[in-house]
Amino acid sequence: MSRSGKAARRARVPALAKINLDLRVLGKRADGYHELRTVFQTISLADSLEIAFTPGRKTEIELKDDPGISDNLVLRAARLAMEAMRTAGRLEMRLWKRIPMGAGLGGGSSDAASVLLALPALAGRRIGLESLAGLAARLGSDVPFFLLGGAAVGIGRGTELFPLPDAPSRMGLVIAPGVHVDTAQAYAALSPGLTSDAQQNKIISFQSFTWDSVSGGPAANDFEAVVFARHGRLAALKRGLIRAGASYAMMTGSGSALFGLFSRREEVSLALARLASPSGLRGREKAFRVSLVGRARYRSLWGRALADHIVPGIWPPQSRYAR
Repeated sequence: MSRSGKAARRARVPALAKINLDLRVLGKRADGYHELRTVFQTISLADSLEIAFTPGRKTEIELKDDPGISDNLVLRAARLAMEAMRTAGRLEMRLWKRIPMGAGLGGGSSDAASVLLALPALAGRRIGLESLAGLAARLGSDVPFFLLGGAAVGIGRGTELFPLPDAPSRMGLVIAPGVHVDTAQAYAALSPGLTSDAQQNKIISFQSFTWDSVSGGPAANDFEAVVFARHGRLAALKRGLIRAGASYAMMTGSGSALFGLFSRREEVSLALARLASPSGLRGREKAFRVSLVGRARYRSLWGRALADHIVPGIWPPQSRYAR
């Protein structure tokens, strides 16, 4: 029961990480952003967010999170959602972080998207996907993807999304090296090579990747060359994943996390053992066992998390309290 005497509606929802299975940077746009071609994929590594909403006459928003993140996207998402719903009440949130921050895994963006998906269900309001996507784009380029989950092509800033079919789930490892990569510096280092000829070649290569299959090849991340030149340890970690048996290894986003995909669960266990050896991971470097999460599984996770508050079988989640 809340301080007002009204019962709060509560849910604990997931906020899954993502990897970029392919990422090409074509050039700088007139709006100052870069034109991208990428394939996003949700993975099982996740934060967790508990949300309690109590209707009221004024809006109060409270967030507890262990890292104490300044200007947390969760708070910004909550304010945007409350304004869009034109509702008031007390909103209490608790965030448990497991996704490493600043590693290109989209943790903050996913946390924000989780608020946009869950809050209308608890507040008894219905917001369509188009409106949610508009709010998400205001929060960040990766946020709209987490309204969909699974695998999706992202173009433009990455906010124009085209869902891809679910591929068979694969096991993998994510290595978070504890290295900060300055995204602005990475883009600046890429800029001299962003010629018209290079753009066309990248588009053709990207099309080949998406046609072959989500987990096929050839795949590339344009940021690897410039980031590895500055942080040689990341290149060594990628080589380590390949030596450990990964059929597919790459940096995600502008870094610094790397991932490797494997054909069998046993290969992941062997790779983890190898990485745990004295010649493996160092210092703050961490390895996470993960699996690819398709769109059907993503929505199933959300359906279970909000089961008490939503109409089953509708996406985005629709509140059963709405009139």
